[in-house]
Amino acid sequence: MAEDWQNGGFGLYIHWPWCQSKCPYCDFNSHVAAFIDQDRWAAAYVAEIERMAALTGPRVLNSVFFGGGTPSLMAPETVDAVLTAVRRAWPLANDLEVTLEANPGSVEAGRFRGYAQAGVNRVSMGIQALNNRDLRRLGRLHSVEEARAAFDIARAQFDRVSFDLIYARQDQTLHDWRSELTEALEMAVDHLSMYQLTIEPGTAFGDRFARGGLHGLPDEDISADMYDLTQDLCGEAGLLNYEVSNHARPGAESRHNLVYWRYGDYVGIGPGAHGRVTLDGVKHATEAERIPGKWLENLSIHGKSESWEVLDGTEQALEMLLMGMRLGEGIDPARFAALNGAPLNPNAIDRLTEMGMLKPGPRLIATQQGRVLLNAVLRELVVE
Repeated sequence: MAEDWQNGGFGLYIHWPWCQSKCPYCDFNSHVAAFIDQDRWAAAYVAEIERMAALTGPRVLNSVFFGGGTPSLMAPETVDAVLTAVRRAWPLANDLEVTLEANPGSVEAGRFRGYAQAGVNRVSMGIQALNNRDLRRLGRLHSVEEARAAFDIARAQFDRVSFDLIYARQDQTLHDWRSELTEALEMAVDHLSMYQLTIEPGTAFGDRFARGGLHGLPDEDISADMYDLTQDLCGEAGLLNYEVSNHARPGAESRHNLVYWRYGDYVGIGPGAHGRVTLDGVKHATEAERIPGKWLENLSIHGKSESWEVLDGTEQALEMLLMGMRLGEGIDPARFAALNGAPLNPNAIDRLTEMGMLKPGPRLIATQQGRVLLNAVLRELVVE
């Protein structure tokens, strides 16, 4: 009998915690170090892959994602050691996707050739802005010229190249975003990710905002207009909005992220990495130690460095709903009911459909208007 995680597949996330500098808007688990012992990190990743494979058993692996941090700071030999261990650990899907995140300032042609030879077949590049003033404001170390050169290097080596942009930046107008997005679409291969700038507590931007700084951020109405414009221009260019912040040509969607959004299983390895792993029919949430040195130390002393928590059916149903409603395909309400032991409130579904927040039909799918207000839609769905 199929287990629920098989609706989403199975992926592996490798977290590389190191960056050249810390961006002021970033709340990811990233750190700066003068020296990194690549051999030690490679050995730790390999040992963790072997340990987790022994727990999960021989299930088909659909995707591998090197995230961070800045994985393009990894030596090609480190990536090769990881992927060699992956090939030993699990049976691989015929269309295995192996993505590596890159920052333009750390892109070198020789290094990218090494990644491709190791088995990487997709690159996701953090460009973030296409003008130098805003790149400086975002704390990025690269220029637009360096970003374009890095993008060309990636395109020469990989068939699949995505890049990220941040909008609703300081002093950005709707006209500015239209011009920048038009330029981005001229560059795009098959996938773009566009994220609204959010001010997260604990970041440099968060501290600056709390002190009354960070002036010129667009208001909610302009940000919503920027979101709508993004959908229109990307749709006209053939990059469909398959997820709230992600656009792709048909067939070029991020398979790894679809594992998350379709609520499959994924092993998370590395400092601060999260996972969702089903063992003997029981789904667990895993979370690794965040501090890189302590993560390595725990592996040496205890042979593991993560906590495990059992998720009951209701918790799984809520997570599946929160992730799946971000997708253009939405969710199957019957799957929610099977996990939860009870269906979603049909009155809430009817009300949200009448309001134009949900599309009519057997699947639960947010409209474009519903995606703009997705948090409010989700609250309505889960309130008794």
